[in-house]
Amino acid sequence: MNTICPKECKRRINNNANIEVIDIRETFEYEFSNIGCKNIPMQTLLDNVNDLNNDKTYVLMCKTGQRAEALANLLKCEKGLSNILVMIDGITGWQQKNDPSLILE
Repeated sequence: MNTICPKECKRRINNNANIEVIDIRETFEYEFSNIGCKNIPMQTLLDNVNDLNNDKTYVLMCKTGQRAEALANLLKCEKGLSNILVMIDGITGWQQKNDPSLILE
């Protein structure tokens, strides 16, 4: 499983890299607090994995990174996807490294 730190992820987003962050938390978690990326809950993403573009790098993000790690491993092993990164420490890491004003609890 490949990872990306929140600072590097933000840098790539700002540089218009071919990268898309997907928040895989449940909708109610996303609605409470998010960083403005696409929300596709974990099971929904699994059900629609064929919609992912092989030419794009996807960064999976959850609260702490654990769900994203599990999903990334599944997508790599079961679906053969290699263009998946996991944001280290999830939205919690984003808050700590990029946006301390983000309210998580």
